[in-house]
Amino acid sequence: MLRLPPAYRSYHVFQPRKLSKETLKSLPTHELLQTLGFVRQSQSGLVNWLPMGLRSLTKIENIIRRRMNNDGKAMEVQLSTLSPKSLWETTGRWSNTELFKLKDAKKASYCLTPTCEEDITALMKNYISSYKDLPLLVYQITKKYRDELRPRGGLLRGREFLMKDAYSFATSKEEAIGIFERVNSVYAKIFTDLKIPFLSAWADSGDIGGDLSKEYHYIHPSGEDTLMKCEDCGMSSNVEKCESFPIENGEHLGDVDVQYTLSKDHGTLVCLYYPRGRQLNWNLALESLDHDLDSSIREKSNKDILEIFQESNEDVMFAKVLRVMDCRLNSRSNFPDFPLKQYLKNNFGKIDDVSLVDAIENEVCGSCNEGHLKAFKTIEVGHTFHLGTKYSKLLEAKFTDRENKSSIIEMGCFGIGVSRLLGAIGEITRDERGFRWPTSVAPYTVSVCVAPGNESLSHQIKEQLDMSFEDDVMYSFNDKMGLGARINYSHAIGIPICVIAGPKNWPNVELEIRGNNYGNESWKQEYETAKDTLKWQITGDKHIVPIESLRKVISIIARDL
Repeated sequence: MLRLPPAYRSYHVFQPRKLSKETLKSLPTHELLQTLGFVRQSQSGLVNWLPMGLRSLTKIENIIRRRMNNDGKAMEVQLSTLSPKSLWETTGRWSNTELFKLKDAKKASYCLTPTCEEDITALMKNYISSYKDLPLLVYQITKKYRDELRPRGGLLRGREFLMKDAYSFATSKEEAIGIFERVNSVYAKIFTDLKIPFLSAWADSGDIGGDLSKEYHYIHPSGEDTLMKCEDCGMSSNVEKCESFPIENGEHLGDVDVQYTLSKDHGTLVCLYYPRGRQLNWNLALESLDHDLDSSIREKSNKDILEIFQESNEDVMFAKVLRVMDCRLNSRSNFPDFPLKQYLKNNFGKIDDVSLVDAIENEVCGSCNEGHLKAFKTIEVGHTFHLGTKYSKLLEAKFTDRENKSSIIEMGCFGIGVSRLLGAIGEITRDERGFRWPTSVAPYTVSVCVAPGNESLSHQIKEQLDMSFEDDVMYSFNDKMGLGARINYSHAIGIPICVIAGPKNWPNVELEIRGNNYGNESWKQEYETAKDTLKWQITGDKHIVPIESLRKVISIIARDL
């Protein structure tokens, strides 16, 4: 288990000289992280981590490691940042435009790893030979690289980022899905430990492959993703996987759009009709046709699709045409003209009453057919996938099964954006005075603020707190900061509990609580029980305690922050 970096006095070199209320209120989150000394951007999408940010990052890593090791039964590895071109050519991903590519002195080509399905499969197949070696779950926490054309949101979408990526290896699909479910249980614990409310949602696997995936999100208006949640059954999924129905079928009387596509054998022209102004949902179209569509041509224009159809069939007059009607349409909707001039009506098929478009708020949930959907803007911070054999088959990762036959390994992959988490939590918790980190992420749980010249009080407080909080207490401030400036800086960087001491009230000290309450406020019950014994007073939003009760009171309050 990693410990936090020690709280050296020299940390104050990264503290800002001045902080205005307008700065704290108006700066975008990424700029505020820089102003307060968490990170420093060197180029667009690239940051240098400063001691304050590194402490928060280490706390997140510690939570992930503890859960992955203890609950996930995973083994930690660390792969090379450089990945050879040959692996990515084998899986067909070398053409990805987001890869950073480079050559060594011998002209061999590599990329900086954006993810490690290729490398981990190539590594682990050296150590897996029998079903007795499986199942396995391995993970790493390392930097990843993606050549984003437009990095934005600071830590939310950078070109270099810290990621926890895990990979599972199993003998069968059933065993792989069992690991998938176990890791999702671990993820729920990780995000609960971080204390920020989260949503998990079924998701589209996208280009990474596989047929089962789940996302983890924080709800926030600045998010780039949209989640739909049913107010009745509680189903949550992203827009790509959400099926919805109109309040009344056939309610659309306006213009109709059509997207042409082809069956896998190119023998059937499939016409997907849906209301103009809505977004066609490819996943729903696939499901409505039992996945008998050629996904490789989904980005082509209608003109190109028709040309491929005509080239694939000697006489299109005798070819099959299937019309798929979104359930929002009716016979009075304004349909576009059919493009083929010669055809046999007997060769036409039709599917009605399916949903083909992205869900929108207030439509009926497709899972329960009862509740209405509510839309949330969210920030994605984690994603889990059941991959199947997409990578293991291409890279020939095999094992000998119980019947002594050679079989392909079933895989899964599981990611958490570690540096992205810090940016997301900062965005969610900040207010007009700065950040309000939970104790799980705050660079320090406690700060001790005394006026310059009263350092002896800090030493006495240190003797009390170090027995319980070790390096999780911040004592060091710039010498030029007065008491008020130190308190404001502590609040700005989001330290949950600020201890304020001065000779006037000593040996009593004052606690200002900066952190949000993420628990059930159990501290209030303990306060009622222990307030007389601990001589604990509450005046407004301030707590007054004698120095000998300080450690106990902070321990009680911090549990809910």
